[in-house]
Amino acid sequence: MAGYSVYVIAYNDEPNMRACLESVAWADELIVVDSHSTDRTAAIAREFTDKVYQVEFNGFGRLRNQAVAHCSHEWVFSLDSDERMTPELREEIQRLLDQRPEADAYFVPRKNYFLGRWIEHCGWYPDYRQPQLFRKNRFRYREELVHESFECDGPVAHLTQPALQYPFRDLDHYIQKQNRYSTLMAERMVEQGRRFSILQLFTHPFGAFAKMYVQRRGFLDGMPGLILSGLYAYYTVMKYAKFWELTDGPTSTRSSAPRAASSGNRPGDAA
Repeated sequence: MAGYSVYVIAYNDEPNMRACLESVAWADELIVVDSHSTDRTAAIAREFTDKVYQVEFNGFGRLRNQAVAHCSHEWVFSLDSDERMTPELREEIQRLLDQRPEADAYFVPRKNYFLGRWIEHCGWYPDYRQPQLFRKNRFRYREELVHESFECDGPVAHLTQPALQYPFRDLDHYIQKQNRYSTLMAERMVEQGRRFSILQLFTHPFGAFAKMYVQRRGFLDGMPGLILSGLYAYYTVMKYAKFWELTDGPTSTRSSAPRAASSGNRPGDAA
């Protein structure tokens, strides 16, 4: 079987780092790209690999491309620090690469754990993000601040075995992380030249809740599904409130504050 590289991006995610890297410690090459963490994230990474690189955060798209540039194998697997590779997924990838894959990139389903249970609805499963397994010379991330898209020169397919994700430790962690993401999304909308409308503060949060709780059947996840749908509505309010602040509000003529990387993409953006 051809070898492949695994890269992990991380920032101040000490609680997740060891379990993440243990799940891919067998990799032919393990790359960790850290954005100057102030906790023990980088120290833990060095227990697993000597290929730990410090990279300034200037958006997730650019950060991921820099991580891929450090990978030396033809095939690359992307894992965030709050994710875990499962033995079943590893076996599926090994079988695929043994058979000379026809596609150049593969989406991987993700199972997300939050509020004491695996969230099976709300758009959180299978929760395909970007392709996580891809051929290095055929794939590139678009250099967007957050929720980065991708370009692939060949066909794209899907794997069946999931990776596991533990995106938020508790509600406080959720709010902290989404505060960072709402800022990045507001800055991205400014960069895109979008215009603010007051209707966005009314219709988009309601739409986010309805999409997650009704359309994506979050009600089947019980109380966690209700809370999660409400939290997404709150995140959407914050995103558009910050967008207003940057374009029409009191900070519209002030430069944006320095950005910091997160441990990984938030699953299932609903609005």
